[in-house]
Amino acid sequence: MSSRIDGITRCTRYACGPNRLQLCGPDMHHEVIAYLAAGASDGGLAQILRGFQTLYPYLENIAHANHIRDPFHTRIVEAYWIGNELLDAITPRAYFRHITDIRQLRRTPSNSHAFDTLAEKLRHGATMHHNFHVMNVWQRTGYVQEAHTLNSMDQCRVSWGTVTKIDGPYLTLKRQPLATAGGKLLLGPEETVKIIRRLNDASFVDDLRAGDVISLHWDVPCDIVDARELRNLKKYTALALSLANITVLS
Repeated sequence: MSSRIDGITRCTRYACGPNRLQLCGPDMHHEVIAYLAAGASDGGLAQILRGFQTLYPYLENIAHANHIRDPFHTRIVEAYWIGNELLDAITPRAYFRHITDIRQLRRTPSNSHAFDTLAEKLRHGATMHHNFHVMNVWQRTGYVQEAHTLNSMDQCRVSWGTVTKIDGPYLTLKRQPLATAGGKLLLGPEETVKIIRRLNDASFVDDLRAGDVISLHWDVPCDIVDARELRNLKKYTALALSLANITVLS
């Protein structure tokens, strides 16, 4: 299987959760789940992913900055959802252009403080990681144009959890939720959560064992992550939280 097909499939696992809730992407969640259930990946699925108005421009920008022609290359997909060294190639100027030209966010009297704070974050280590966007762009994107709540932010970020029990279509995990304390966003104490492993006939992670660490997006299990990927996901999540607290505390 080529890196392109690997990347398309992996990207679809992460994009499926909000798409089935009709939060972002084209209204084709039945088709998306059918692709995952069949284990299929082709140009049709890639075309669906191009319809995600927040996701796809990020992939394009990361690919362009790293001179990789295919936005669905597996390393590009990993950079956006999990995090890797490819994010280092994005300059603050390129990210600002992405925010203003692609996302079409503009400074207005009602959002001037948020806009200026976001611009400042881009100069202080912001990366084109999904979790930075979730925690630091003040509007939810996709079909819901309103501010995130703590719960929606927690669901929308890519998080991780350790599998403690596998019970047919259900998984029990230990996971740190997003929380607040002393006016700061942080990861709270571990809690036990139970999620569905399958959507219709689509199983997102196979060959699971207790002790495996998986990534999650909108309560959908996306990947079994290895030690390197987990370090990166924690690293870029910590950076996103640190930059988010500039806003929380200001």
